[in-house]
Amino acid sequence: MPAKPTIPLLTRRSITGTLAGLAAAAVLGNSARADVSLGDLPDAAEGLGAVAPSPAPNLKFFSAAGKALTLADFHGTGLVVNIWATWCGPCVAELPSFAAIAPRLAASKILVLPISIDEEGLKAVQPFYASHRIANLPILLDPDGTVADTLGGPGIPITIVINPLGQIVARVDGAANWNTPATLARLHYLAGTAAAAPESGFQPV
Repeated sequence: MPAKPTIPLLTRRSITGTLAGLAAAAVLGNSARADVSLGDLPDAAEGLGAVAPSPAPNLKFFSAAGKALTLADFHGTGLVVNIWATWCGPCVAELPSFAAIAPRLAASKILVLPISIDEEGLKAVQPFYASHRIANLPILLDPDGTVADTLGGPGIPITIVINPLGQIVARVDGAANWNTPATLARLHYLAGTAAAAPESGFQPV
């Protein structure tokens, strides 16, 4: 079963932020942001319990240059796939933690793929990366929001962990702090090359 949301999920049309001992809500439309910081978020390791491996859907998205990509393009590599948007406060809060761990995971052949569902695509994400000094993550785009629809769930952020066999081995619905020793250890265990036979390839559905 997917982990329970750590922070309420957001859609393109509404935003709700609730923290332990603190509740705050706003319904401000597509550009709304929740007042959430990284320090408010729980350790992602708390929601990274192993689940029965299942084939990952072959999500389709675009690079910053407009190149069409799918998860099959990353066959044989462990993946941490995050579905987010610049208007999603919890997404924005957790994104720096992905940027912090990306180089350490890459050294173990595990890639972080943050896929934005901003309707404005590159026009929204590129200046956001610049203003937040995010340099360790690729810009990946799905302005139609198809990836979120494919994965299901009431909103974003959604993060799935995929092993080198192309199987989903963990999922977290809601925001969390991914830059912790416990989380890094779990990700290496779940998505590292030791988690799959080296001769096996990605088998999307």
